[in-house]
Parts: sequence; C-alpha cells; structure tokens
Amino acid sequence: MTWGPAVFGGGMFTDQRGIVDAVDAPSAVEFMREALVKISEDDIGTVADLLARKRQVLAPHLAEVALAAGTADAVRPILASVFATRRRTDELLVHAGGPVLADAIRGLVHGSGRVETRFRAFDDAMAGLEASIRRDLAGECLHFSDPERYWLWSRWMWDPATMTGALPLVMVEDFDFAGSDAGAVYLRVGAATSAVIATARDLGFQRMGASPFAVDVYLAAIYGIYLYTVTRLRMTQEFNRVIPQLPDLVRRLLGVRDLEPRGDAARDGE
Repeated sequence: MTWGPAVFGGGMFTDQRGIVDAVDAPSAVEFMREALVKISEDDIGTVADLLARKRQVLAPHLAEVALAAGTADAVRPILASVFATRRRTDELLVHAGGPVLADAIRGLVHGSGRVETRFRAFDDAMAGLEASIRRDLAGECLHFSDPERYWLWSRWMWDPATMTGALPLVMVEDFDFAGSDAGAVYLRVGAATSAVIATARDLGFQRMGASPFAVDVYLAAIYGIYLYTVTRLRMTQEFNRVIPQLPDLVRRLLGVRDLEPRGDAARDGE
C-alpha cells in the first residue's frame, strides 16, 4: 500500500503547493546521502517495522477503556515506551499523579475538538512537567494511536528552547516553527513533516511511501548525522568514540531498541 502526504494528517496538509518549497531540497538530499553511508535502506525498513511493532504494543494501553481506569498502572506502560520518559516513569507518576496523567492522555487521544486544541489542553494540564518531556509524551501518544493521522513531535525533531532539531536542518531558513501555544507549534511541526514526506517522494526516496513511520526513521537518521558533526567539532575523541553507531542511535531516539530481537541487538553492540 502506498502511503504519503495525501493521507498524512487526515488530509490536513493535502494542499502541498508552497509548503514543498519550504524544504531545502539540496540540504535534505545531502543529509540523507550522508546517513545512507551509515545506515542501510534495509535497516531503515527494519526500524520502521519496529515502530509498527511499538504501535501494536502501545495500542491496548492507549485505548480509551484502558485510560478510563485512571490508575498509575494504566499509564506506566506508556511512559515506559517513550524515550523521554522511560527512565523517569516512577518519578513522573509521583509528580503528576497517575489519575491526572491518565485523564490528560485520554483527553488528548480520544477527546473531541481539533488536535491542536487537545494538544494545548494536555500541555496545560501537565504544566508541572518539563516542557520537552510533556510535549514528547503528547507527540508519541498521538502518533502511535493513529500514525496516519497524527505525527511525531520529539525534541530532536524541533526544540523551541534551543531552536534546533532535524526539521530545521532540512527546511528553508525562513520556515516559521513558532506558534502561540504548544498546539499551534504541533501543527507547524506537522506541516514541516508533511513537506519532508512530499519532497522525499518527489526526490525518489521510495521507502517514504511504504510506511507512516518511514519519515520518523529518516528524520532520526538526519539528526544523528547532525549530532555526529557537532560532537566531532566540540568534543574529545574519547567522547566521540562512545556515541552509538547510527543504526543504534536511531533505535534509541525512536524508543524501539528493546523491541529488537536479541541477536540483532547484539549486532549493534549490546
């Protein structure tokens, strides 16, 4: 089945005129060429499949009936699956409260109203958590509840605090990620992601049309190349040597490393 920008976002971004021009195509191509030296097309497909598996794992926990239980046990598996929260699950449950967090996720994923309104409501309800953590969590809950309708927003894609991430690396300089609130920024991240999908398709990256998770893998690989470049310039050789290789780094960023069969995980350095 072919998947692409006409489906992405539930049709929210179907008018690609102008938005495709927001992608800096030469930069996008160069980043992907560098990435494909370090991660194969087959491995990109493997990680996309792992993301599909992650969705299957999360599906019962993101179901409305499960979240309606309103307990810590209802949200613990969700927090354990998100890269930004997995090592702080107990801390976040104590700080936010299981019932409050479950109700906020339920409203985000299953509530009425436009997605940006629900995203803003979640962000406001979780204001006691660090902005990057609550927005990473919101983005993953939406994306893995319905990956064709909702997109990922992780700090490595776009971090408003540092103005860095994979997306600005491939967008034209004047693309505006700003918004009046977190929900509005989520829409801008979606517009940028949609443009990347359309541009990659036009440039011949055929795998982009095979899965709604392929763009996540491409963007994680692009961020990895950026990270290697920055650390090579700023850090010591000893520090550079401990950075994971790109296939493993991509899996870590996307929170699928534990879903890897043990034989493959061992290949990546475990």
